[in-house]
Amino acid sequence: MAEISLPFFSLLLFARFSGLVVASLVLIWALGFRSSFLPRSPSQEDLIYAVLHPILMVIGFILISGEAILVHRWLPGSTNLKKSVHLSLQGLALACGVFGIWTKFHGQDGVVANFYSLHSWMGLICVSLFGAQWLMGFLSFWHKGEVRMVRLRVLPWHIFLGLYTYGMAVVTAEMGLLEKLTLLQMKDNVAKRSTESMIVNGMGLGLALLSGFVILAAASPKHQHSKIIMSSNQKSLSKFSF
Repeated sequence: MAEISLPFFSLLLFARFSGLVVASLVLIWALGFRSSFLPRSPSQEDLIYAVLHPILMVIGFILISGEAILVHRWLPGSTNLKKSVHLSLQGLALACGVFGIWTKFHGQDGVVANFYSLHSWMGLICVSLFGAQWLMGFLSFWHKGEVRMVRLRVLPWHIFLGLYTYGMAVVTAEMGLLEKLTLLQMKDNVAKRSTESMIVNGMGLGLALLSGFVILAAASPKHQHSKIIMSSNQKSLSKFSF
């Protein structure tokens, strides 16, 4: 099994804990305060789609894609195994994101009525970028005849776009929470100092912490690299010892 350093293990622990808190708050909000998701039409089907949107976009898209980012850092085994698990989790996250957006297309008010805000525009861009990233990773994984140097040159851009898209997804979710809570407060459906407001605000704070832990864990040097550097430094110092 791959050895994991204590600082990196702490990052994983904080990331998983933040994700668990966010997932719990999303479920409590969506299932416990369903009156806030009541559409204009009394259709039970429309209510289900309205409730599914935050669940799929936060738990399905953001949390699962965040876990996929961390796979390469903690999962033991071969590189192909890590890539296959990473690709599978990203594919599941993409499916949740696409279906989550489809729930908004399903509304009886029409497409234009549901895609008028910056939150909706960024959501479409984010899922589109994520889909392009997944397709590139899928083709790269199965196309073994690629030149190694080409893959090494593309890898930094793949990592950058992956983290950028993940950060954009978190920002888009934060905007959606703010937009939803503002509309509810403007209509006097939710008080500024209420349990629901605290849950939504706590969810936004949890997402901010989660993204920070995930990106830090993905960008931090691996334990093996730091171990090699430490051993090389010790060898260099030993040359000057008397």
